[in-house]
Order: sequence, then structure tokens, then C-alpha cells
Amino acid sequence: MGLFWSLLVVGPLFALSTAICGTISIFGSIHTKSRMARIWGRSLIAIARVKLTAEGLERLPKGTAYVLTPNHLSYMDTPALLSTIPVEFRFLAKEELFKVWFLGWHLHKAGHVAVPLDDPRGALKTLSKAAQAMQENNLSLLVFPEGGRSNTGELQEFQEGAAYLAIKAQAPVVPVALIGTRAVLPMHGKKFTPGPVKVIFGEPIPTTGMTIKDRTELTAAIRERILDMLKES
Repeated sequence: MGLFWSLLVVGPLFALSTAICGTISIFGSIHTKSRMARIWGRSLIAIARVKLTAEGLERLPKGTAYVLTPNHLSYMDTPALLSTIPVEFRFLAKEELFKVWFLGWHLHKAGHVAVPLDDPRGALKTLSKAAQAMQENNLSLLVFPEGGRSNTGELQEFQEGAAYLAIKAQAPVVPVALIGTRAVLPMHGKKFTPGPVKVIFGEPIPTTGMTIKDRTELTAAIRERILDMLKES
């Protein structure tokens, strides 16, 4: 029954919501794009019958640009984050996603940032430009520091891109713990299981005065904070 419901009800509704919100977003203003992204995320949460809660929102006052660093468990992570993050933000995503029909078009039009993972120099150049854009536009960026979804649900090792970006922008890093999304939709799974999902926003880690040489230490600190939040939840 669960798989039948997922394939014949949830899947088509997900596709319909994506098509409608994506089309409106493409032809709208930058504020319309942000609003539609939030509506899209919340619609998917509702369709999947997820009970979503957020903690620590008071730690993200508006007027500050952050680098948001969540763990990555499921395709449901993105709707959960879009539904709860209270500040204007964009994704830092691998370049391959920008080549996917419609999705790539939407990502580009919405102002998300493509990172060429197979080109280290190009990736650093992109991160430097993204840091400059954060400073100029007071815009937050979201980076999955694991680089991809976890197969086991355990926190993977972190890449240093998020720390590099935060230090270049001299922006605080916000560790984010996602809990429950893997139970709703596991990696490679086709069945949605309604259930609770929690998004916890940790205390921002300041980067003022840090240099690029501090990126390894900062990366370790971000991972440790998320581990602690996952253990305490």
C-alpha cells in the first residue's frame, strides 16, 4: 500500500508542484523565485505527509549573510530546508545538476551557484566569486559539506569548500542538523513513509579574522557541531 501510494499519488503530485512552482519562478522576479521555492518546499512536505519542526531559528536574524552547512541524507532534505530557513539563500550545487533538463534551467535562473567538482581551480574560482556575491548582496549560501547523500545515514567526512567559502566571505557558518528525512525517503528508495522531520540550526561559528589556512580546523569544528546536535536530538 505504501509503495502504491508513493508511485500513484505522491510522485505525480511532486511532479505537478515542481512544474507549477518552477515555471512561475523562472518568469518571476528574484523575490518571486525565493517565495516560490519556499512554497514548493512546503508543498512537497505536505504531500509526503511529513510533520516538520525547526529549532534554533532565533540564531539566524535577518541582515546577516551565512554559510549554511547541513548534513545530507535524502532528497527530502531540500524541501525541509527550503521550508524552514528564515533568510534569503541560494544553493551551491555540483555543475552536473545544471545540465538536467528543466531543473538546470531553473537552478540557473534562480541564481544558484554551479561548482565544477572535476576542476579544482575552477571550483576555487567559483567559491571566491560566490564569497564576493555574499558580501555584495548580503546573501546566504547553503552547502552540503559531505558532497552528497550518505548511504548509511552516518555523517560522512566533510570537504573543505564550505569553510573556504565562509572564510573568503568572512561570514559565520551555521551548522544544520537534519533528522528524519532518511526515514521518509531513503537513498535510492521509491517509497515515502510519512513521519517527523526536524531541522536544527546550531550556534553560528564566526570566521572574522580567519585565513584560508584555518579552513581544515574550521571544517572539523563544523562537523563536530553537527555530530553533537545529532547525538543530542
